[in-house]
Amino acid sequence: MEIASTYSPNEVENKWYEYWMAHGFFHSEPDEREPYTIVIPPPNVTGVLHMGHMLNNTIQDILVRRARMMGKNACWVPGTDHASIATEAKVVAKLAQEGIKKTDLTREQFLEHVWEWTNKHGGIILEQLKKLGASCDWERTAFTMDEKRSESVIKVFIDLYNKGLIYRGVRMVNWDPAAKTALSDEEVIHKEQQGKLYYLRYMIEGEKGYAVVATTRPETIFGDTAVCINPNDPKNQHLKGKKVIVPIVNRVVPIIEDDYVDIEFGTGCLKVTPAHDVNDYMLGEKYGLETLDIFNDDGTLNAHGQQYEGKDRFEVRKQIEKDLEAAGLMEKVEPYENKVGFSERTNVPIEPKLSMQWFLKMSDLAKPALNAVESSEIKFFPPKFKNTYRHWMENIKDWNISRQLWWGHRIPAWYLPQGGFVVAYTVEEALKLAKEKSGNANLQLTDLRQDEDTLDTWFSSWLWPISVFDGINNPDNEEIKYYYPTNDLVTGPDIIFFWVARMIMAGYEYRGKECFNNVYFTGIVRDKLGRKMSKQLGNSPDPLELIHKYGADGVRMGLMLSAPAGNDILFDESLCEQGRNFNNKIWNAFRLVKGWETANIAQPESAKIAIQWFDAKLVQTIETINDQFDKYRISEALMEVYKLFWDEFSSWYLEMVKPAYGQPIDRATYEATLGFFDALLRLLHPFMPFITEELWQALAERKDGESIMIASVPCKGIAHNAPAEQLLDFETVKEIIANIRTVRLQKNIPNKEPLELQVLGTCNTAYNPIIIKMANLSAITPITEKAPGSVSFLVKTTEFAIPLGSTLNVEEELERLQKELTYHQGFLKSVAAKLANENFVAKAPAQVLELERKKQADAESKIKSIEEAMAAYRS
Repeated sequence: MEIASTYSPNEVENKWYEYWMAHGFFHSEPDEREPYTIVIPPPNVTGVLHMGHMLNNTIQDILVRRARMMGKNACWVPGTDHASIATEAKVVAKLAQEGIKKTDLTREQFLEHVWEWTNKHGGIILEQLKKLGASCDWERTAFTMDEKRSESVIKVFIDLYNKGLIYRGVRMVNWDPAAKTALSDEEVIHKEQQGKLYYLRYMIEGEKGYAVVATTRPETIFGDTAVCINPNDPKNQHLKGKKVIVPIVNRVVPIIEDDYVDIEFGTGCLKVTPAHDVNDYMLGEKYGLETLDIFNDDGTLNAHGQQYEGKDRFEVRKQIEKDLEAAGLMEKVEPYENKVGFSERTNVPIEPKLSMQWFLKMSDLAKPALNAVESSEIKFFPPKFKNTYRHWMENIKDWNISRQLWWGHRIPAWYLPQGGFVVAYTVEEALKLAKEKSGNANLQLTDLRQDEDTLDTWFSSWLWPISVFDGINNPDNEEIKYYYPTNDLVTGPDIIFFWVARMIMAGYEYRGKECFNNVYFTGIVRDKLGRKMSKQLGNSPDPLELIHKYGADGVRMGLMLSAPAGNDILFDESLCEQGRNFNNKIWNAFRLVKGWETANIAQPESAKIAIQWFDAKLVQTIETINDQFDKYRISEALMEVYKLFWDEFSSWYLEMVKPAYGQPIDRATYEATLGFFDALLRLLHPFMPFITEELWQALAERKDGESIMIASVPCKGIAHNAPAEQLLDFETVKEIIANIRTVRLQKNIPNKEPLELQVLGTCNTAYNPIIIKMANLSAITPITEKAPGSVSFLVKTTEFAIPLGSTLNVEEELERLQKELTYHQGFLKSVAAKLANENFVAKAPAQVLELERKKQADAESKIKSIEEAMAAYRS
């Protein structure tokens, strides 16, 4: 293959993705190999790629590609989520632009519009993932509303209902007035809000006095059916047994007594609104109070709101403040900060509301799921999220699974004309059950009415690791037995309750074991100022534009360089630039090596040493990377390969073996270098799939159907005889070479001018060929005394000198040495002070004391050497 002078990601990426797809490298079928399975967290069907998706799917692709290269049968199942609330809201908005209201349509007509929208926009995000290089098994693409998944959802609902775990009842729920549906507790985000605390006057019936009641929500007084005091509150004893008049409403309500009331909050008088506050509802149940629902589904007041009927709740709050002031029924108003629940989907304040809903009992389902994580049968990375998980699972509430929407899985319950209901898979089955239940053999299909509600979106996605392999409908099929449990789940901690915990519960309920072995929690992608990325702030870059600008490999690397597990990612576009620069570094190194001419000549000693050293470095790095992957430290693993290629291979190894200008390289060294390049490309491939495929294909002659994707991940070096201690010795060699180069720079000595290096004392001579080549030396000579006009330096405790003769400026050299002496004397003073501190010496670990004493000895040795050099110059 002809290698272009510059790397062009756009050409390379499309070419190789098509090649991978054409050869079916992403597809998996059960066989004798060990399976490796990941299911994608299904993005919203109408969504588009954002930075969170980019991070999550890059990590999944790294894990899948690595597993594939380890010889496992890797299967990454893609798919999308029907996202009831978000999708329905988008379609309602689209229809509104066309002058159509949802209320003007039948359910069937509306769903036609939603399916049209879904079919038009549904595949966009998956197509975008291909640009990232995602190696999903696209033939397995699933959708939470497709036939198999829908069938699974309905079967599970019926099964749980028949087990007595699903029930229907009136409960206080979180109502979203924008989406006009109930939400589960997990779909409510509590935010600090700056509001007001209103002190209202409730006149005492038959007296001139009044009770002062503090509230943050004066618009709810229309639902007040009592005022509650604490029986032990001395300041409100005069109210016992009396009745008060709700302001503006003029409803007479009793004073009730309960020690639930906080004596210290406000005035100690609590307005009780059973229909619109969870705690008030409990008081209402306890004392048999009337429950008045004052809100319409859209958050406006209904007929109970009297003259405010039809007005929005917040508009009423503003108006009622004025009206209470005018009526002399407002004691005072104070600024007040409190937490308000917001809908996670529509970002509007939720309204506590009594509503008939369907619920799933969670306590029994939660027990095996909690034990699985506590016992590390399912491992969390990072493990800190176990505490979050435990707290929620130990305090779990029943799950409100019904939603007042049309888009979604319709609840399979049918109501009988005389009351009651039956749960069935089909309407025909429902009719049969209805006849049995009612004893009425004349019932017709038209007599039954199906429940209007749909199931919470998460009720389908909690089955995802099972349903993608059809394990609910066909629990003994070959695929579910082979691929389940899945290996890794990569997701955000923000859906640990929505999705992760519920999948674990479903796994134990329907398969009797864990649904995955490991959960890797990514952080939230933020900008470099730490702000969460959002369209409103304009700080969220378009991922596809980044890919176009820096290449997919550059963007993948940019994300991973800033993505330690579980910690938020401070994303900076300059990291993508760093990724692109690394691409260019790899490309240019490859062009350099492939540009060398080879010849049947003897291998230089320096090349032999370089190969041994780099082989040892490669083995060490492979071991480190394996350990990092075992601990899910994926960013750290990438940094290891990055440093190995950039710092060790490019900056040192290639320089050590590079032939002189215009000269050939010996064949043995060349083959070893290509072998190292092959290993480096295979190590890099999971992180940077495109450039590694391009160069691997050009590294040697390949046949059609060969790919780095299915090559083995490196597990050893290529020379297999490099002693590990060489690595330590070589760091000393680097330091010697760096010091010689510094002398050249300081003394303005050209690189092409050979220098002599003198060694005072003992030094390992095995690396002399490397030092001579890299520093352009004429000789390395052991001496007992430095020649006059030499420049010296210390590496560890060995002194080296470079004789410069008449070219040396003695005054400049003395000035340089004086600065060095002052620095080392200051350093020695600080170390000596630490060692003179009895408290430090008594408490410090032995290895710390040993290190400090070594620092002291090294500093003393360097000071002595510098003082001797200065004395020699002055003599």
